[in-house]
Order: sequence, then structure tokens, then C-alpha cells
Amino acid sequence: MDAMLLIMVLMPMAAAFVCYLIGRKKKTLRDHAANVFVGVEFLLALYMFVSYRTGAEPVITLDWFAGLGIRFVMDGFRSLYALVAAFMWLATTVFSKEYLEHYRNRNRYYLFVLITLGATMGVFLSADLYTTFIFFEIMSFTSYVWVAQDEKPKAMRAAETYLAVAVIGGMVMLMGLFLLYHMFGELTISELPYLAQNCDDPGLLFAASICLAVGFGAKAGAFPLHIWLPKAHPVAPAPASALLSGILTKSGIYGLVIVSLMLEGGNETWGKLMLGIGLVTMFQGALLALFSNDLKKTLACSSVSQIGFILVGIGMSVLLGSEENALAVRGTLLHMVNHSLFKLVLFMVAGVIFMNLHKLDLNEIRGYGRKKTWLALLFLSGGLGISGVPFFSGYVSKTLLHESIVEYAQTLSAGGQSAMEFVEWVFLISGGMTFAYMTKLFIAIFVEENADKDRQKNYEQDNVVFNLPSRLAITIPALLIPVMGVGTKLMDLLADRGMPFFTEAALMHSVSYFSAENLKGSLISLGIGLGIYLVFVRLLMMRKDAGVKVYQDLWPAWMDLENTVYRPLIKVVCAIGAFFSRVCDSAVDAIVVGLRKTIYTDAHLQFELAEGTWLTYHMGRFLNRLQVHYMLRHPHKEIKHKDYVHALALGRVRFLEDRFVISRSLSFGLLLLSLGFIVTTVYLLGVHW
Repeated sequence: MDAMLLIMVLMPMAAAFVCYLIGRKKKTLRDHAANVFVGVEFLLALYMFVSYRTGAEPVITLDWFAGLGIRFVMDGFRSLYALVAAFMWLATTVFSKEYLEHYRNRNRYYLFVLITLGATMGVFLSADLYTTFIFFEIMSFTSYVWVAQDEKPKAMRAAETYLAVAVIGGMVMLMGLFLLYHMFGELTISELPYLAQNCDDPGLLFAASICLAVGFGAKAGAFPLHIWLPKAHPVAPAPASALLSGILTKSGIYGLVIVSLMLEGGNETWGKLMLGIGLVTMFQGALLALFSNDLKKTLACSSVSQIGFILVGIGMSVLLGSEENALAVRGTLLHMVNHSLFKLVLFMVAGVIFMNLHKLDLNEIRGYGRKKTWLALLFLSGGLGISGVPFFSGYVSKTLLHESIVEYAQTLSAGGQSAMEFVEWVFLISGGMTFAYMTKLFIAIFVEENADKDRQKNYEQDNVVFNLPSRLAITIPALLIPVMGVGTKLMDLLADRGMPFFTEAALMHSVSYFSAENLKGSLISLGIGLGIYLVFVRLLMMRKDAGVKVYQDLWPAWMDLENTVYRPLIKVVCAIGAFFSRVCDSAVDAIVVGLRKTIYTDAHLQFELAEGTWLTYHMGRFLNRLQVHYMLRHPHKEIKHKDYVHALALGRVRFLEDRFVISRSLSFGLLLLSLGFIVTTVYLLGVHW
């Protein structure tokens, strides 16, 4: 069992190179090989999930690796998310065969998809933060290739943003690890709660937590480090977008859970910080998704918003404390799983549309889904799930998060309750905006007709949209969303499996998901969303063009933090740094020149040889005089003049070069060895005599 942990991490990485070599000979065989390897990974994850028992946690340690060693462990949460990751990889890899059929560099794509799978497993199965960091960085660098897959200017710029955020986040995270190791002397995740409780310097611990949160938050897509999601998702291949949104962001959430609940558990300041970041991330992402006129960009901004919901759950888990945060923890965990499934379905449906049309603008793809019932049902499953509609899995996790907000508000004074009422309304309005932009997408693609009648006619005649393997890859996760929404017992089992990683609190009472109070909260949010759709989308986002209503692109450029804040700020910082560097460089040069001209003036050299040494120079001059004397005494002889100063200097150089070559030769070494033996023998004989 222990060895299987290592196999789950290293097998995909080894398979990546096997598939790459196969792909150089036969591409079809490579596609099948990739499916087989990922299928084996899924079966291993499924076996670990089914066979795991509480209290029996397989651990494997490689002490020889990079000084501190790396360690992997399996527990309830890790077994759950290893299964979720393997399932998503299997679905997207199967779908990739058809989706990438007309792409270049497919061999490279499969290489990095499989390496990233191993790295992601390394993150979720890591037993200490050092192991987490190593595989977190591998995952960041290998997934960069997904974003740059097209190699077009837009893709390269998005990949540049993604890599910059990943590198900066990784450097800040490493600083946090240095601080933690300095304080505790170890980074074992299971030991962190005890070490944090007995920490003598809470301020330094808080600083370390901030550094770690920056690194993990950058990958999770938390505000204000979310800038890579709206740029990377639209340009990456749809299967890669599903993984970036559904799994790689959860690796960041995994780290934030460790920091928030194990290092800063019970710290009210930290809980309020996480709650505030979650609220801003949740609301801003939903607002940007509502403004967007691009299918994949809308889904990318939706990912930002849903990450905000999860961060709100983390904040509530900290504020409620380890004894009363069961509802918040269950909501956080289940919304992580739900969001992975939602984005797996929605991005692959978006991939089907792009695969057939090579367009993502709503006005161009409008009406494509009419009379495509199966595709519409798949999208509807993901859309209703992410909107929190009752009897879909998203309703369960959002209900738990909503209940945790209400529960915490009841423990506060009147002023605190007013603040939590504000939090609750932001939560409900953000959920309403989710329903509004998903309704906009569904109606535009599957209900309305295209403004171009000929284009609409072609859309309705095109019935073959994706093959059977791709259809199965989308249908199975799409079916899980309503099944889990109706079968809430299954959701409870998943929550029970993962809760011990988050908290020791037990659920004090069973949750009546479909009670009147919980349904009321959901209906209020959905009602807000319907109103936003009817007023904002239908009236403000649409305009008449040649007598036909079309969607306007209202994407606010000023809300693009990368272009309005980060890039200008980096330019200013670089300019200031370059100015001070030039000033310092010039100042040093001026000081050195001034000193050499005043205090440390160069001594005057009376005579400096152009070549050779003093001995060769004077011997050469002596020989030159003899040559002149001889030429004067024998004027009738034709004697060629020779400069012995130069000749002796040149001879000296040749002698040194020959000596260098000889001294480095094996023969010379053997001669010296033989000579040494002879001298030693003579000496011993002489002593004997």
C-alpha cells in the first residue's frame, strides 16, 4: 500500500516520456497509450479510496531526496481528492483525442499533461510542506505549456502572465517555508496544529502564513492574484482549461486550508482576512462573468467567483473555531468537489462548441445548440449545479456555506450581526449573478437563433458534434451532478471522509437540506439572478444592430488589474531600480577615478618590457650588439639582421608552452614516477651500505 503512493506520483511522469517516444512514431498509438496510463492511475486512486480505513494512513518517505527528503501519505481527504483528480484527468484525456485532432504539438501536450498529473498527485499526497512545494512548482511550470499550446501572441502573453504569477507566488511561498522551518525545525503537515499552538512568536507565524497564503492563493485564483484565470482559460485547449479550473486551483485551496486551519486556526483576524478576500473574489468574479461576451472567459471568471465561495467557507471555518465549524468545513470541502465537476462538464461542452465552430463570441455561436438536445442537457446539468439550484449538487454545498454564515451571525452582538447580514447578502447576490450569467449562456447558445439566418440554418443541420468517447467523457460527470444533488447521503459520505483533514469538530445535528428555510435561501438567490438577467442582461447588455438584438461586450478595461495596475507598477519599479542602479554605478566610477587622480595616483614606471623578461631582454641586447659589431667588421658579407630580444622572448614562450604540455602528459608523469623509484632505491641502498 505504501509503495502505491509513490507509484501514483511517479508512474504518470514516467508514462509521459513513454508516450512522447511512442508519439514520435505513431500518434494514434500514443493517444491510446495516454488513455491507458491515465486509466491505470484512476484505478489506483479508486482502489486507494475504497480500501482506505480511518486510522490506517499509508506513508512512504524518501530521506535521500534533496536533503530534507520527500514524504507522501494517504488519509480520507487525500484519497478523495486523488480520486477526483484522476477522474478529471481520465475524462479530459479521452476528450483530448478528438479535441486536439487538428492541433500542432500534440506530442508536447500529452507529455506535459502526464507530468502535471504526477505533480498534482504529489501535491495532494504530500505529507509535509517541503514536498508540497516541490511538486507545486513542478505543476506550475509544466501546466504553463498548456496555456502556451497555441503559440499565438494572445496565448503567449497569457502564458507569460500565468508564469509570472506562479513564479512570484512560488518565491513568496518559499520565504514562508523558510520562516516556518526556522521556527519549528520541521514542516510535517500533521504536526503543524500542535506546533502553531505552542509557537512563541505569533507575529512571525502570521508573517509566514501570509507568505504561504500568497503562494497558494496565486494558484487558487484568489483576489488580487486572480489575473491569470481570465487570460489563461480562453487560450488554453478546453481539456486543459477544465484541469486548470477544476483541479489546479484546488491545489492552491489545499494549501490555504493547511495555512488557515492548521497554522492560524482560531485566529479571528485571519478568519476575517480570508472572509474578506473570499467576498471580494466571489463578487468580482461573478460581476466580470456577467460582463463577459466570450464563452470560455465567462467560465474562467465564474471559476474566480466559485473560488470565492470556497474562500468564504475557509474564513467561516476559522471564525467558528475547531469545535463548531463542522458546517463550514463540510460546505467548503463539498464545494471544492462540486466545482471540479462543474468546470469539467462546462469547459468540455465549451470545447465541443469551439471544436466545431472555432469561435467563442456569443454573437457568433448564438443558436448553435438549438436542436442539439444532448449537448443542451449536459450544459444544463453543469449550469444548474453551479447556480445552486435544488436537486443539483451545488445546492448542497452552498446551503452548508449559507448555514455557516447564519450560524456564526447568531453568536455575535447586534453590530456583528449587521456585518454578517451584509456578508449573507453578498453571498446571495453573488449566487444570483451566477444564475444570471449561466442563464445568459444557455439561452444564447441553446434557445435563441443566430442573427445570420444562413448561419443558423447550417447550425441546425450540423447534428454530429462529438464522438462517442467524448460524449461519455462529458456525460458521466454531468450525470453525477444531479445524482449527488438528489442523493444527499452520498454527499454526506464524501464530507465525512474528508472532514478529519480540516477539523476535529463533529456535526452536531443532521442537515435538512430541503427544509423550507434552506429552500428559501436558494430561491431568494435564484430570484435575484432572474431579476439581474431580465434587467441587466436583456436590457443593458443587448443592443439593436440592423434590427436584431445582439450582445454587447461590456468588459470593463479598468477592472483588468494586470493592465491597469500590475504591469504599470512593474514598469515604474523597474525604472526606479534602473535609475538608482545607474546612479550607484556612476557614483562608484566617479569615486574610483577621483581617488586614482588624487590619493591613489599610479606610480610612474621608468621602464616596462614589451615582451619577455629582464634576462631575455638584456641577453638579446647583448647579442644584438655582437651582431652589429660583426656586420661592421664584415661589410662585404650579406648578413640578415635578427632581433635577438624578440627571438629570445619568443623562445621563452615556446619553452613555457612545451613545459606545460609535457608536465601534463602521462609519459612525463610516468618518467617522474620512475625517476622517483630510482632515487628512492639509490637512497635505500646508500643507507644500507
